[in-house]
Amino acid sequence: MPSLKSIKKRISSVKNTRQITKAMKMVSAAKLRRAQESVVAARPYAKKLGEVLERLSRSGDVESSPLLQKRVAEKALLIVVTSDRGLCGGFNANICKAAERFLKEKKGDYAELSVLTIGRKGFDFLKNRHKVWKNYSNVLSSPNYQTAALLAREVIEGFIAEEYDEVYLLFNAFKTVMSQDITLEMLLPITPPASNEEEYAPEYIYEPSKGELLAEILPKHIEVQIFRAVLESIAAEHGARMTAMDSASKNATEMIGKLTLQYNRARQAAITTELMEIISGAESIKG
Repeated sequence: MPSLKSIKKRISSVKNTRQITKAMKMVSAAKLRRAQESVVAARPYAKKLGEVLERLSRSGDVESSPLLQKRVAEKALLIVVTSDRGLCGGFNANICKAAERFLKEKKGDYAELSVLTIGRKGFDFLKNRHKVWKNYSNVLSSPNYQTAALLAREVIEGFIAEEYDEVYLLFNAFKTVMSQDITLEMLLPITPPASNEEEYAPEYIYEPSKGELLAEILPKHIEVQIFRAVLESIAAEHGARMTAMDSASKNATEMIGKLTLQYNRARQAAITTELMEIISGAESIKG
């Protein structure tokens, strides 16, 4: 049986750990509120941009744009969004496993399959398993649209230069604090979303021309989709970390209870042993 000193030391250690997990839960809860507000604000804009793109695609010949042209897919790029830090349950493990599963399934479909990672955890997992074209780390702590625009520009230039023929985006979409949805989207070539409008929907007059509008909207669409994926992933990460730290705090409390019971039993046994020794000594003196 462990000594009283070692049990007491372990209880103190678990209490310190519980303080840390509780603090991390509170920090994640505060960050989650801000991240959730950003996601809620970004979703309608991305949806409306998709609707404008869909309406433009139905209004005439828009296949002249290189971002809409489908070609024989020989090379593909997968963008994987993870976090820079751990201690968030299965958040990173699930998305990394999904990426690895996708890469294995698509290996025979492409002559070349590359990966671009956003977040250190995804890079650490995939760098020794697959070809990682580029990694973006330390951008998730303070996400901004300029970084998403820079990344989108690099991806668009590579697609136009035919460095890859298809681009996929894999990320954790925020659903609730307790759950996240692993989402896979085709980023390039752009496929306008299906229309929900009736056939009698009004025809619009575009100013400037449709070609000029597409030249502006298509790159913007890629930027918005990447930025939205980053915001969704950040909110999902904080939700996962909040849940994981809450579970860790509860486990620590349970462990403290068990250790305290073990300590009390060991202390009672030690006291009983000392009493027995004193009584035996007293009896021997009497004898």
